[in-house]
Amino acid sequence: MSDTSRTSDTRTPAQIEADIKRRREALAETLDEIGVRVHPKTIVGDAKARFVAGVDHTLGRAYVGANRLVSDVKGQFVSEEGAPRLERIVPAAVVLVGVVGLLAVNSRRRKG
Repeated sequence: MSDTSRTSDTRTPAQIEADIKRRREALAETLDEIGVRVHPKTIVGDAKARFVAGVDHTLGRAYVGANRLVSDVKGQFVSEEGAPRLERIVPAAVVLVGVVGLLAVNSRRRKG
């Protein structure tokens, strides 16, 4: 944009009118865009989109973490060739049966 106080404007009246028309249209377009951005539906839609993206990100991280945990546990009980590791499965099964047995006995004591 030129500084009209320092130099004289050499545009014709038609050029000035065309420039004013262009600037009005650009201003109207900018105001329309601002109106859309500050509209309550747009604000709510943007907030929903950010929330959903956050939930998706959190669920994705949880899935990756759970998948890693399952793989780690599987690696403890299955060899790289896919054969079960009985030296680890049997003690784990005995502990599990013992815990379930204790819970069952404790549950019967509370009821009786």
